[in-house]
Amino acid sequence: MSSASTSRAMLKTLSVVKKVKMGKRVEKILKDKGGSTSAQDNGDDDPNKTPEPYICTGIFEADFTEFCRRNLLKDNEIPAVVIRPKPPCAQAPPDNKSKDSKDSNASKDPTPDEGVDAANQEEAPPKTYVTKDKYAYFRPVVQVEMENEDKPTTVTEIYIRGWKVDSLMVGIFKQCWPIIEKLSVVNLWNVNLSEDVVKEFASFLPQCQNLKTLVIDGTWCPEEPWSLLIGEDSLLTSLSLRNNGITDKGAVMIGKALSTVKSSNKNLVSLNLSGNKITDVGAVAIANGLRMNRVLLSLSLANNNVSDEGAKKLGEVLSRFPLTHEEVVERRKLLSEKGSPDQGLLKSPPPSRRDRDRPGSVRSSSHMDKTDKKRDKSSKKKDTKRSDKDKDDARSNRSSADGRKGEKEDGKSSKTDAKKDKDDTTKGKKEDKWKKGLLKASIASFVADTMSTKTSKGKKTSSKDKRVPESDSPEILEAINPLLEQVESMDNQLWIPGNRCLINLNLSRNKITDTGMKGLLLAVQYQITLLNLAPSPAMKGILRMSLTGNDVKKTDETYVKLQEVLLARDPYYKPPEKGGGDNQSLAG
Repeated sequence: MSSASTSRAMLKTLSVVKKVKMGKRVEKILKDKGGSTSAQDNGDDDPNKTPEPYICTGIFEADFTEFCRRNLLKDNEIPAVVIRPKPPCAQAPPDNKSKDSKDSNASKDPTPDEGVDAANQEEAPPKTYVTKDKYAYFRPVVQVEMENEDKPTTVTEIYIRGWKVDSLMVGIFKQCWPIIEKLSVVNLWNVNLSEDVVKEFASFLPQCQNLKTLVIDGTWCPEEPWSLLIGEDSLLTSLSLRNNGITDKGAVMIGKALSTVKSSNKNLVSLNLSGNKITDVGAVAIANGLRMNRVLLSLSLANNNVSDEGAKKLGEVLSRFPLTHEEVVERRKLLSEKGSPDQGLLKSPPPSRRDRDRPGSVRSSSHMDKTDKKRDKSSKKKDTKRSDKDKDDARSNRSSADGRKGEKEDGKSSKTDAKKDKDDTTKGKKEDKWKKGLLKASIASFVADTMSTKTSKGKKTSSKDKRVPESDSPEILEAINPLLEQVESMDNQLWIPGNRCLINLNLSRNKITDTGMKGLLLAVQYQITLLNLAPSPAMKGILRMSLTGNDVKKTDETYVKLQEVLLARDPYYKPPEKGGGDNQSLAG
């Protein structure tokens, strides 16, 4: 009996030891996976316990769904993240190598498989539609585009269509989007944004370092706070606000965001405001925003209510305009801080060490000695002349009298000739002054542009070029403030050249007549004359201007001439060949 009891006890102990070992193995596996069953059970049982902070992984789909759940959204309320559908592409042309390989295989194998050939010949055509469940089309969806669909961290574009983006959803985007490294485009259509939502967008969009294009179309906002998107901290290079019902109220704020006397947007390159309700008041405000802005390249005001007054103001800003009192004051401040632009051309030699600390009225001893020597020499010459005159008085009386008469006559003729020469020189100087004044600004801008193009091309610099001090190199690459350009005084006002950085202007489908067309024609002609005087690769002026659909006849003389001038400047225009082909129309 004792032996049987002992054996049973031994078996029980062995089973207990095995269970303990299995439990330890399970705990190790759970620890490796990142959690324990007990902790999860306790977390599920305690609803009041605050969840641990979530660290974004950079995968937009996972981060977006997790933040939605943490904001107490149900699974059927969370918008799905899907890849943006693309239209079916055309079939690629067959490769010649594959054809040759097939032919070689066919020659080797005299009995090819007929079933395989039939399947290749009867390929299904590509589908142009996708079937979905009932009401699935109307559910909120976030569409994305990726560089590589196998890598979810390579999201480059985000599209949202036809559902309201409220403050809760913007808070989720604020946590997800800055983590996406390659996000460059955000496209929103008909999302019904409020003023607070737009302000929230403007606050965190600069944190997305690679986000350069923002499209918000078909979205009405009564407060029109769109100017917040292009503030001083904005990194956007392209902004589209089409069909948003923007009035003159929003256009005035957008014009101030483009530039003021003391600040200007330095990143925005393209601005699209087509399909809104902007009138001449808003067009004038946007034109004023172009006065000090030298970054914007493309502006679209198509399909608005702009008429002749707005067109004239745009033409004035593109050609030349007078400075206001506030701009003149700011120009004087800039000149006092940086110095006159012509100061570097006429530099005096640096003073010597002795003259640096000496007042202007005190002369040096060497200078005093030189003046004393000159006086002594002149006095000696006078004494010798007097002695010679006393000795030869009798001999030189007659000759001196005759000589004085001849000298008087020669002196009169020489004086008249000198007066004529002075008059000719003064006239020549006056005639050359205006030429020099016109060419000063062109030479300065041309030198700056050539230096900037050389540095931008990345050419190798020699050891001598590397010795240039650091304080001088950024001044060459720095953009010139429009207030520091060469001015011209007319009618007690200071005039400066207008904006020549804008190359594309769309004013189609507005209410501009022939009077507005004249102002635009003068602006383009003025830019062409300046470009001929001083060719500048950075400031070429208007290259394309769309004017179709306005209140002017296509046979109008001004309209036809403007189209001819613009057609010669259009970089995409190809003249018809002489041999044949239909002539292209001049309608722009």
